Amino acid sequence: MVSAPRSVTILGATGSVGASTVDLIKRNPDRFRVEAVASGSNVTALAQVARDTHARIAVIADPDCYNALKEALAGSGIEAAAGEQALIEAAQHPADWVMAAISGAVGLKPTMAAIERGATVALANKECLVCAGALFMRAAAQFNATVLPVDSEHNALFQALGAGRREDVLRVIITASGGPFRTWTLDAIRQATPEQALKHPNWSMGPKITIDSATLMNKGLEVIEAHHLFALKPSEIDVLVHPQSAVHGLVEFRDGSVVAQLGPPDMRVPIAHCLAWPERIDGPAPRLDLAKLGSLTFEEPDTVRFPALRLAREAMIKGGAAPTVLNAADEIAVAAFIAGRIPFLAIATLVEKTLEAADARGLLTDPASIDAALAVDHIARSLAKDLSGALAQ
Repeated sequence: MVSAPRSVTILGATGSVGASTVDLIKRNPDRFRVEAVASGSNVTALAQVARDTHARIAVIADPDCYNALKEALAGSGIEAAAGEQALIEAAQHPADWVMAAISGAVGLKPTMAAIERGATVALANKECLVCAGALFMRAAAQFNATVLPVDSEHNALFQALGAGRREDVLRVIITASGGPFRTWTLDAIRQATPEQALKHPNWSMGPKITIDSATLMNKGLEVIEAHHLFALKPSEIDVLVHPQSAVHGLVEFRDGSVVAQLGPPDMRVPIAHCLAWPERIDGPAPRLDLAKLGSLTFEEPDTVRFPALRLAREAMIKGGAAPTVLNAADEIAVAAFIAGRIPFLAIATLVEKTLEAADARGLLTDPASIDAALAVDHIARSLAKDLSGALAQ
């Protein structure tokens, strides 16, 4: 039995992960108290979340939205703030548990601020580990912070790893749905449209991660994240395509045992696990019905049709700022594809060309600080934009 409510800050409160977190908190009002909520620029949604959760402070990342947020919160007693420094200060508020779900590079500094005060940080921002994974995990160890993985795959590994000693782990396996083009030929994939790529077979996600699922780049980024989260060697991380999205991660131990975590494709399952950890709470997600599923199938990923997975693994092995460049170039490439400026297969091509250009300029050395990682991110985006013209449709 929890003796006092756990205080919570939600960075990225209006996105899909934030909304699922809020849903769980509203279902368990006696267990959680919300300290702060933050969002990018959606004033209306942020104000509603702040009122619904009785947050003490609401922060909007866009400073131009401050007056609108203050107006939307009028009479509520909730403090309004805006801008990058306000985001960092929100993360520094004395909450026991911080959901780090602000997407993109803007989430790096607030998440680090939470880690540096020794908080329990539920990590849903990929950039923290992909762009500056070594920095974040060193800081977590230095400041005695606890990092809980929110992504369904990493949360699955986190749970399965509890079945044995770390030194007895042979490898971990991250599963991938395969995305909407899993059974398509290479020729068909060449003609893929944004509308087709955005139709994920199992998960409901934002456009960027949905396109990354179609290219398998999301799985590549998750391999890099797992490398940092669990201090795994590249050779200890494998990927299997599993179209049913019921098994989210597996851990193989030295005695031949393989421990898997299963669940429905609903982000409220891993979020609930992190929110109550080390305890558990009742979850509203539909229960996994294995009899209804009937069968679970697995296959090797095809890096010929989906080269993004290969590129991500190569960036992980190269280390330094290579994953930072990979992530930045991918964001530019995905945006260009959604806008109809480049074809689907050019996403991976643009990422590869950006990595080559960054390497030629000596930009792949390990960033020594968050600011250094952000500087590499900025340069890589510029390089990718410059290179994208040659790949236009």
